[in-house]
Amino acid sequence: MQRITVLLAEDHQVVREGLRALLKTEQDIEIVAEAWTGNQAVELARRTIPDVVVMDISMPEMNGLEATRQIKRAVPDTKVLVLSSYDELECVDEMVGAGVIGFVSKRSAATLLPEAIRAVRAGRNFCSPEVAKRMQARRDASLRLGRPGGNPFELTSREEEVLQLIAEGLPNKGIATHLGISIKTVEKHRQKVMDKLNIHETAGLTRYAIKKGMVSENVPVQVSTAAVGSEGSPESK
Repeated sequence: MQRITVLLAEDHQVVREGLRALLKTEQDIEIVAEAWTGNQAVELARRTIPDVVVMDISMPEMNGLEATRQIKRAVPDTKVLVLSSYDELECVDEMVGAGVIGFVSKRSAATLLPEAIRAVRAGRNFCSPEVAKRMQARRDASLRLGRPGGNPFELTSREEEVLQLIAEGLPNKGIATHLGISIKTVEKHRQKVMDKLNIHETAGLTRYAIKKGMVSENVPVQVSTAAVGSEGSPESK
């Protein structure tokens, strides 16, 4: 049985010890490192390349949001699962944008953390009931105030446009011209699409778009560097 390797990033020793004791009872989960600052979390993630990072938002030296950004840049295949308290969910949109695909409240960690780890390792979004309720309350409040309040895991209309054009084979430069926006803005939208869908290659994005009926099944799956539009590609300049 292949174990899920986990890095615990939590600055409170008592909480960290409790999480360690909980996860040690799970045969398919292995803790490979523990960090108590954001800087340590980034360094240990680079060194151990865990399957999942269980990240506290409030960390000394570097907060969980910035640590997540740096971890996702350094080891993009590592999934990040956030442990949050009730009042920390104001930054949930930023966390999703940084690459987080799971949220578990500290109150329910004792019962839901192993399940959440397995879910995010498989690439699925996960929210504990308290977090989901809080997120829904934020969306409802935003709608009452006339502000957008959609699910942070859902694509915006602009992101859907970018995804469709990616699936149709347009490079970043072509997408920018088609939509009348800058290449840098296209790159930001592309990254958000990848983070929200947890799909980090063009072929996977194309398959997703076909599955959702956004483009025809006859669209060829793009695998060229130009289609990916990476920083090193001429099309991304």
